[in-house]
Amino acid sequence: MERHGNAPPDDIPLVLAREGHHGPVIHAANRTARQTGIHPGSRVVDMRAICPELQVEYADEAGDRAALDRLVLWARRWCPWTVRDGDDGLILDTTGSDHLLGGEAAMLVEMETQLSLLGLTSRLAVAPTWGAAWALARFGPVRSICGADEVDFKLGALPVTGLRLDPDTVLLLRRLGLKTIGALMDVPRLSLTRRFVKAGLAANPLLRLDQALGKLAEPVSSVDAAPQFRVQSRLAEPIFDPTPYLPELCEDLCAQLKQAGMGCRGLHLCVYKTDGDISHVDVATSAASRDPAHLHSLFRDKVDAINPGYGFDLITLAAGAVEPMQTVQNHLDGGSDDDLHLTRLVDRLSAKFGPRAVSRPALRESHIPERAEGQMPALAAMTDTALVTTKERPLRLLDHPEEVRVLYAVPEGPPAQFVWRRQTHRVARYAGPERIAPEWWKDRPGTRLRDYFKVEDQTGLRIWLYREGLHEDGRGGDPRWFVHGCFA
Repeated sequence: MERHGNAPPDDIPLVLAREGHHGPVIHAANRTARQTGIHPGSRVVDMRAICPELQVEYADEAGDRAALDRLVLWARRWCPWTVRDGDDGLILDTTGSDHLLGGEAAMLVEMETQLSLLGLTSRLAVAPTWGAAWALARFGPVRSICGADEVDFKLGALPVTGLRLDPDTVLLLRRLGLKTIGALMDVPRLSLTRRFVKAGLAANPLLRLDQALGKLAEPVSSVDAAPQFRVQSRLAEPIFDPTPYLPELCEDLCAQLKQAGMGCRGLHLCVYKTDGDISHVDVATSAASRDPAHLHSLFRDKVDAINPGYGFDLITLAAGAVEPMQTVQNHLDGGSDDDLHLTRLVDRLSAKFGPRAVSRPALRESHIPERAEGQMPALAAMTDTALVTTKERPLRLLDHPEEVRVLYAVPEGPPAQFVWRRQTHRVARYAGPERIAPEWWKDRPGTRLRDYFKVEDQTGLRIWLYREGLHEDGRGGDPRWFVHGCFA
C-alpha cells in the first residue's frame, strides 16, 4: 500500500485477516491496533465491537510464505545454515560466524539494520538452542543474548507460550497454575511424563522443554538454494544490436544445463545500457528444453523491441523455471530425432503471436460433461488435479447440446425413437440411465438433473443423449431431451 501511495496513517488501527473455523480471524495487526487490545488469533467480529473504526484487509498467506522463503536465502550473508521457522520467523545457525561481524551483539545490530532497510520489523535473539532462541526473540528483551550456562535462568521468567505449544496445551498449563517456563521446570519430570506420555510434540511440554534446554537435539535442516544458470558477454565498446551474440550465449547456457542434467522453461535476456538503464526480454517454452538452436529462435521477433538508447556494453542470459531433464535417445546410434516436435511448434507460435494466442485442452474437476474440459495457455504448467472418471464418454462432445423429440415410456423409461436433425432414429439397443446431478455450489437454484442414455439406432450410429428433469419434479414442465455427443 505504501508503494502505491495509499497507505493509511499510522494512527488508524489496521489488521490483516484470514479465514478461520468460525469466520475471519486476525492474522496480523499494526501497533495502533495492538495498543487497543487487538491481538492475532481473535475473531474480526469481536474486535470490531472493541474498535469500531478498525480497518480490515485480507492477508496473502501464500505470498508471505514465498517472500519468507526468499528471505531465507537472503539471510545467508551472515551464515550458511538458514531455515524458515513457521510463518513469521527465521532460524540461523551462526556458530563460528559471529566473530566475522565483531561479536554476537554487533551481529544482531547489523541484522536489524539490514532488515529495516527492507522495510521489515524484527525481533532478534541469540541462544544455544532453537527453542531458546525462539522464546527469547518473541518474549525476551530486545536483542537478547543467552549463553550456554544462562538458558535456565533467562527462560524461567518467560511465559509457557514460549515453548511452542498449541493453544489447548497452554490453556491447560495455565489452569494448573503453570504460567511460566520456570514454574514448569520445578514440576517433577515423572509427573509431566505421566500426564503427557501420549501427546505429540506440539502438545508435550516436557519434550519442548528438553529441546529448549538442549537435552533433546533439534538440528537446523537448511534448504538448498536453487542452482543459478547464467551467462554473460562483456563488450569492449557499446553496441546497438545483441543479435550476433545470442547464438554463443545460448550455446554456453545450454552447455551448463546439460552438464547439470537440467532444462529450462524460460529465458531472461538483459542488456545493460551505458546510461545505467536496463532492458530485458523474456521468452518461455511449453516443455523443458536445452536446445540452443530452438531457444535462440524464440528471440527472433523479440530483440527488435529493445530500445538500445546510447548503446549497451553488457549482455546477460539467464535460465528460468529450471527442472530436471533426461536425455532422450531415439536411434540405436545414440542420437535423437531432430524433427520438429509439437512442443517446439507451440513455442514458436507463442513467441510470434503471444502466450495467450495458443491454448490447449485441460481437464477440470467437474462431473458435468461440458465442464470437465477447458482451455488453458499452452505455456502454462499442467496440473494433476483433474477428476478421473470410470464411465465411458463419447469421442465427440457437442459444444452445445441439441434438443430432440423423443418417444419414450413415461415417466422414466428409455428412449424408443427420436428425431434429430430432421432424421428419425429408431433405438435398437441402449444402456443406462446414468444420472448426473447438478453442481449445487455453482448452478442456479432450480437446475434439473440429467439422465444419460447410450443408444444405438438401426444403422449402427451410437449417440449419447440425456433427459433433463423428471415428471412432476417441481422444477419446470415436462422433461426435455438433448443429444450431447457421438461415440465411435
